[in-house]
Amino acid sequence: MVSRIALLLCLAAAATGQPFSVTPQWLPDAAPEEADVHAAFRGHFELADGAEVAFRVLGASWYVLTLDGAPLGEGPARFPLAYPEYQTFRARLTAGRHVLAAQAHHVGAATRMLENLPPFLLCDARTAEDAEVPLAWKCARLGGYAQKLRRVNAQFGWVEWCDTRQIPPDWRETVFDDTAWASPVPAEVALGPLRPLSASEVRTFPHSLTALAAGTLVETFGYERDDPPARFFLRDLAPESLPPQGVWRRYDLGRVRLGRPVFTLDLPAGTVVEFAHSEALSGGRVSPWITLSASDSCNLDHYVARGGVQEFIPLTPKGGRFLEVHVLAPPDSVRFVKEAYAERCYYGPAEGAFESGDALLDRIWAVGVETHRACAEDALVDNPTRERGQWAGDVVSVGMDIAAAAYGDLRLCRRGLMQCAQSAREDGMVAGLCPGGAVFLSTYAAQWVTACVHYWELTGDRGLLEEMFPFAERNMAAFRAFLTPEGLSDDAGWGFVDWGYVRNEGPSDMAVNLHYCAALRDMARWCAALGREREARAHAKDAETVRAILDRWFAAQRREGKPDWERIGYHRAVLGMRLGFFTGEETAGGIAHVKRHMLDCFPNTPDAPRLTDPGNAQPRLITPYFAHFAMPLLAEHGETDFMLDQFRACWGWMLGEGRTTWVEVFDTRWSHCHQWAGCPTWQLSRYVLGLAPRMDLGPNHFLWTWNAGSLGACAGEIPIPGHPDSARIQVSWERKGEDALQYTLIPPVPLTLHLPGSDREIAVEAGAPRSLLFKKTAAGWEPAG
Repeated sequence: MVSRIALLLCLAAAATGQPFSVTPQWLPDAAPEEADVHAAFRGHFELADGAEVAFRVLGASWYVLTLDGAPLGEGPARFPLAYPEYQTFRARLTAGRHVLAAQAHHVGAATRMLENLPPFLLCDARTAEDAEVPLAWKCARLGGYAQKLRRVNAQFGWVEWCDTRQIPPDWRETVFDDTAWASPVPAEVALGPLRPLSASEVRTFPHSLTALAAGTLVETFGYERDDPPARFFLRDLAPESLPPQGVWRRYDLGRVRLGRPVFTLDLPAGTVVEFAHSEALSGGRVSPWITLSASDSCNLDHYVARGGVQEFIPLTPKGGRFLEVHVLAPPDSVRFVKEAYAERCYYGPAEGAFESGDALLDRIWAVGVETHRACAEDALVDNPTRERGQWAGDVVSVGMDIAAAAYGDLRLCRRGLMQCAQSAREDGMVAGLCPGGAVFLSTYAAQWVTACVHYWELTGDRGLLEEMFPFAERNMAAFRAFLTPEGLSDDAGWGFVDWGYVRNEGPSDMAVNLHYCAALRDMARWCAALGREREARAHAKDAETVRAILDRWFAAQRREGKPDWERIGYHRAVLGMRLGFFTGEETAGGIAHVKRHMLDCFPNTPDAPRLTDPGNAQPRLITPYFAHFAMPLLAEHGETDFMLDQFRACWGWMLGEGRTTWVEVFDTRWSHCHQWAGCPTWQLSRYVLGLAPRMDLGPNHFLWTWNAGSLGACAGEIPIPGHPDSARIQVSWERKGEDALQYTLIPPVPLTLHLPGSDREIAVEAGAPRSLLFKKTAAGWEPAG
């Protein structure tokens, strides 16, 4: 097995320029079936001279690295076993002795991040001149952790239940004596060819904390391991008749975040310290349960203090907006020295900007970015608290467009698209959730095709189309096997259209078929872009076959020669109009139906039915997610003002009660941080600022997409995808009366502006403002002169 591992590692040479010369390693005393194991590794090395050293690291399931006692990094970046990507951490070091230390946690169960992989840690070190730096490793099991006490939930690993008195306090330091520790042994894990991480490293953002509330506490429920979250929540935080047994403090992190508390406390030996997180307060308190977990949940960690001044920081990050710490010791013996929080996040503050003069719209744009940030780590995830899963729907729909409105770095989206393909089903259908706990959704597999083409539009990265082409062909072949004369069979996969969606009667779901039709058309375009005309014709022919099926179904939904929009339904109407299944006059009626439907649903109509849970399907519902498809249809048919009013009414409702990130649906019983609810951010940038990247047409090409309704002026910035130094275009415009518009651009690089419905291109030079005057005509807004 070891020779096989070495062979696979050597295969990395073509991808990295230098193969790993070491093999994965693990504890010598670990049993293969063990789960929830914490291991400590120390890699000693000597430098004859000062040098910059790069540490290449991969492992499962989670690790945190320090170098000479100082934080260095954490990982892994999630990966399918056959397509691993290692991380690289660099440090400038002086001559002499150094120690790289790693605490690695083997979960021993599948999570949303990774499959249930064998435990291992793989690490080498090289100088800037690519010379190998030998690492001499020692390892030990960290025995202070109670094994398999409680899962955080079925999507995550285990709570940390740790008696820190059993762990050497200085084991990460250079001076620690590890001569009694064992040497690690080769780990049996058959990794695919190793490649460097294809995105940036996730960053750590420090936050200082000030308590929102504090007091003393009394235990009311025991024993401590019977039901830890209940014991935490049932403590009396305002004791009157019983003597206090400890103290508590509560903190508001400002918005839902993924991260760790970093607390320094001065405590008696044996003191219990517990940290719990929640996205919202329940009766004014942090509730350590996670809604919609599909299992028991326990969003807390438990530590026993060794005594004296000690830093407490969990190994694994958790999500939530509110943090509560309970310290079980005589109140006068507890001293808080430092209260801080380390946030795990891929993106920094927004690079794009939006200022319309409408304070609510401006805030809605910004909250969409902050929600996106909260859901961006080593992948775009659906939620930082409940599962941290990389669902394709978060990448292939809203996520990519929000990222393009706010940032120039879209590599997380690229990596997500690749991992969906790398985690494909045996028949080739790309994954809808991966790499941990793969789930297959026919709708997401169809949208994946459209998203790959859209990524090319946003970035000009034709390489993605070339690299993903074999996967795309297998994906479409998987669909073809389920196509019947009535449309796609439900057996193709989970046909998720929307929460609350009501499927049409009959053997085939027409909304799924509409997504499939779009995928076939985009696949034909994909093939044409690569010069594969034969394949393009084949996919175009398949698209016509599906179009004919849809035409027959829509024809059957007519009454007195006109579309019966109530029978067609909101979702199928939107998707059908987007794909051009209706004439201009019919589309006008469909747009009116969509508007009526939205206004008849909550939160527009307060007493309308609520989407209380995932099993609640009924036609009188709307969701933030499906607005990604519906709102552009409205804006592009002269209904921008209606769209903006919906943002104010529905997303304004979501900001109620002090919420600072988007709720998953228009109901507060779901997740309180879901970036797929943030479509107003990209739609405000796209239509109100009026500029969209079209790098498929050439470097720094943009499409003028202005459609701002009755707004009078706006200003902001549009990032240039893939451009170094976070370059962005400054945009401003203002109306000049009813029929004229002055539109000003200040690009950092020369760009080409395309006008919709026209072959005309406008060259804009870098640096200086370029003002364009547009006049309103019967055909729309056109440049004057």
